[in-house]
Amino acid sequence: MHVGDIKDVELDQLHALSISVRWPHRAEDWEFLRQTGSGIVALDEIGRVMGSAMWFPHGDEFATVGMVITSPRLQTNGTGQWLMSRILDKVSGRRLSLSATRAARRLYLSLDFKPEKTVYQCQGEARIAKDFAPLSSEGTVRQLGADDLAAILRLDAIAFGADRSELLRRLHGQSIGYGLFRGADLQAFALCRPFGRGHVVGPVVASSDADAIVVVEPHVAHHAGQFLRLDTHMESGDFASYVSQCGMLVYDTVLTMSLGNHPSNRNKASAGMAATYALASQALG
Repeated sequence: MHVGDIKDVELDQLHALSISVRWPHRAEDWEFLRQTGSGIVALDEIGRVMGSAMWFPHGDEFATVGMVITSPRLQTNGTGQWLMSRILDKVSGRRLSLSATRAARRLYLSLDFKPEKTVYQCQGEARIAKDFAPLSSEGTVRQLGADDLAAILRLDAIAFGADRSELLRRLHGQSIGYGLFRGADLQAFALCRPFGRGHVVGPVVASSDADAIVVVEPHVAHHAGQFLRLDTHMESGDFASYVSQCGMLVYDTVLTMSLGNHPSNRNKASAGMAATYALASQALG
């Protein structure tokens, strides 16, 4: 096995790798990730892609790690450890976060990653939650445009605990977004884009369940009857209940793990403080 740059291999090889482990990524999703971050692949003696690992810088001090995949026939021979050791060399000095599958948690624990919070992968055929009692959320909801990007970046930085302006610019360019405004101030937003089997809603940033729900509602209405996905740390409460009643049931879970210290508000919702209610994706945070 030898290491190659992920941007130098054929896209269909990466797509085949994710299919081999039953991940839903389309070739287009892989290409977006390659344009957004950096990564390596494990290649066999005839150039076949047998593993991958990527990292996505957010500012100068933080990065998320994702798309750590090894071919099923190599999963017991240390390929994951081999890839991660090279990733850690590449991002040395940065605080890190990743979403760990059950199969990979032992590996990340051995590398001193610490568990943070469960991510609930909610998905299914979207439907309007007719029996859900609306929560009080004052303000005006409207579709977001190019002029709203600066406000999106400011609010996301508060909620995420790191500057991921470059990622949000790319997501904004391929997403439909809705924002909640009180006066001229953006209080919450939700982006939605094509991904995997249908569309994914995320990131969603808000300071309350009510605010998060009102910016997700237009996406649910638009995609009613279609496959829709949302990844959230919210285990209970009005937002989690709303997502379930919209047909997006918990399909699987992963565990957010970190290496290095993170801001105290990261992944937490508290009164008056913007929080990340839904991830952009498990790889991107």
